[in-house]
Amino acid sequence: MLQYQPIGFGQQVIDTSLGVMAYYTPVGEPWRDSSDSADLPPLVFLHSLGGGSSAYEWSKVYPAFAATHRVIAPDLIGWGQSTHPIRDYRVEDYLTILTEFLERTNSVPATVFASSLTAAIALRLSVQRPDLFKMLFLVSPSGYSDFGANYKQSIPAQLAGTPGLDRLIYTVGAANELAVRNFLQQFLFAERSRVTEEMVAAYLASAQQLNAEYSALASLKGDLCFDLSLYMEQLKTPTVIFWGDQSRFSSLSTGLRLANLNPETVEAFCAVVGAGVLPHLELPATVIGLIQHYLGTSP
Repeated sequence: MLQYQPIGFGQQVIDTSLGVMAYYTPVGEPWRDSSDSADLPPLVFLHSLGGGSSAYEWSKVYPAFAATHRVIAPDLIGWGQSTHPIRDYRVEDYLTILTEFLERTNSVPATVFASSLTAAIALRLSVQRPDLFKMLFLVSPSGYSDFGANYKQSIPAQLAGTPGLDRLIYTVGAANELAVRNFLQQFLFAERSRVTEEMVAAYLASAQQLNAEYSALASLKGDLCFDLSLYMEQLKTPTVIFWGDQSRFSSLSTGLRLANLNPETVEAFCAVVGAGVLPHLELPATVIGLIQHYLGTSP
């Protein structure tokens, strides 16, 4: 969402097989513009797949790296200012568009940051296409059906999958200011006072895009869920995991269990104390410091 991007960042687009994908990158002062930064190592920041999500989610973190890296932060298809096709979204859709995006925006393997369900999808893609990835930084990666759990049988998923009721749930529960504020304060953040008016406005603007409900409901219904534990042992890309210790969607113990499936590749697991599902938005200074540390120690 361009109006919520940091100073010096602008919007560019690429075509994918599912439509136009917008992304944000430095275009001028105080940073190098995108043409000047072509030879810098790429950092790609991928947002989660909850109602109102967009590249804004990482916007408090990636300016810290714009002077030394080529920063790229897309709105995924179905979110933000990218195309919102009317379709039944599946994991394969995001595997496809992420492959196309990484191939077309980077000439070398990228360091990729991703959160929640998108982090699980990015990990799965790195198993399929390790040539696209240099390193992974994952925040609370979860397929939401991990270790045999079945999210699609949960009450929220069943309600969201009921024809007619699904659109009502989205309108009442995600596409108005009160719902967005409640979602951020009650479910995404550990400390409600950290939610700002800008955050509410950015999430609301994304949630109210035409046809935004299709991608959001696919996530809520569980159509994008899978068992991430089945892919962990196949992971070869060096990986660092951050996990808010107050995360309400997937517990810290589940995260440790996932990491322990592949201790050789998961180089570090960091509990972010006092943070919820999105520590990079809630406590960005802490996450920036952690990233700087692990980027500095990577080969």
